[in-house]
Amino acid sequence: MFVPAWSGNCISVSVYFVFLSIKTTYFGQFFSQISSQSNFGMPIKNHYSLAGVISVDGTDLREGDIAVSSRSQKNCFARSCLWTKSVDGKVYIAYSVSHAYSEEDVENIKKGMKLIEHDTCVRFVPRTHQRDYLDIQPKTGCWSYLGARGGRQTISLQTPECTGSGVTVHELMHALGFVHEQSRADRDKYVTIMWSNIWKDRLRNFEKFKTNNLDTPYDYGSIMHFGKYAFSEDGELTIVPKRNWNVKIGQRFGPSDLDIMKINRMYTCNA
Repeated sequence: MFVPAWSGNCISVSVYFVFLSIKTTYFGQFFSQISSQSNFGMPIKNHYSLAGVISVDGTDLREGDIAVSSRSQKNCFARSCLWTKSVDGKVYIAYSVSHAYSEEDVENIKKGMKLIEHDTCVRFVPRTHQRDYLDIQPKTGCWSYLGARGGRQTISLQTPECTGSGVTVHELMHALGFVHEQSRADRDKYVTIMWSNIWKDRLRNFEKFKTNNLDTPYDYGSIMHFGKYAFSEDGELTIVPKRNWNVKIGQRFGPSDLDIMKINRMYTCNA
């Protein structure tokens, strides 16, 4: 997980070249991987690939679960995209949850929120009249926009595959402004990307960026890290840790200590 530090507040991409169109029947396999808390990034049905961006039911996604604007693919890469901090030092984020969810789903989603609230200044509050809020819906797949966009902001947590508390945390972290850990600028010191094992139309999911890592070490245990087999074309490893080959990556149980530290540093929490 990291805070991107690009010059300028956004990237605008107006033209994509269609490299490949795919419809796959491996939807169940995709979600079994997510539910096992390990390998984020298996095939999704009813999607089309656009030069590293896939479209799922009309929503463009990059890196598998980060939604991008259909207007200009405006992505948050600056502090201007953070949620507003209140005068009491807390960051209150209003949310609504679809009535289509079961009581168990809602309980798990709220549990994920509590995992982020613990030891941070972030607070998720049910929406009353707030203009800016997260609208949590059981759409296709698990995905979120990056950072605060303003107005109604959708997070998709398909039920029951994406409503676990850990996956909820992962998507909420995107909404807070964090991207995937293995995309940080110094990742090559810590992991090897096995490019030949990755689906050819998903290679851009493994790009690295110039990042501000908030003076924190690389976190194999981050809830924002891909699993070792993410987007594997042939069932072989796509990410290999360098310093300890057996270290586990891609967990979806809850935020790591460093995840919590990064939230506090980015939002200047006193927690």
